Amino acid sequence: MEELKEILWRQFGAVIDMLESSILVCPDRFWDKKDFWYSVYHTIFWLDYYSSVEPDAFSPLQPFSLSELDPDGILPERVYSKQELLVYLEYSRKKCYFLIDNLTDETSKERFITKYKNYSRIEIILYNMRHVQHHVGQLNLVLRQNEDVAGEWVSQTDKKY
Repeated sequence: MEELKEILWRQFGAVIDMLESSILVCPDRFWDKKDFWYSVYHTIFWLDYYSSVEPDAFSPLQPFSLSELDPDGILPERVYSKQELLVYLEYSRKKCYFLIDNLTDETSKERFITKYKNYSRIEIILYNMRHVQHHVGQLNLVLRQNEDVAGEWVSQTDKKY
């Protein structure tokens, strides 16, 4: 289990590092274009949510709301700044790290159950990682097409808490 936890974190942490890099390289003039900021927010919100042990008790970091859970796709009331989303990303990164770090043979079998999902702890971690990587790819494509910049590739994270 220890080796699996280390591998999961090195790879998931790398994906989160890549998201951070995409945020940091985005020029300020482009932040509120092409819904870039919203894609960043969406990605971090779900990173936070899927890193929850009890999804029914989930509450995002302030000033963020549960608007992402609304089936009508309600957008946040305002554009969130890079700094706000970097703070939320760090919060979610730590939450994800501790979720992985606290895996045991028993907790890995616990279920993440919602109206739409019923996954083991390890499967929701992998699902979450795939979701973040999906959006990192989109963000980098939009950045490259519009600003000729993109976040860096990270093969493994070196961050631990």
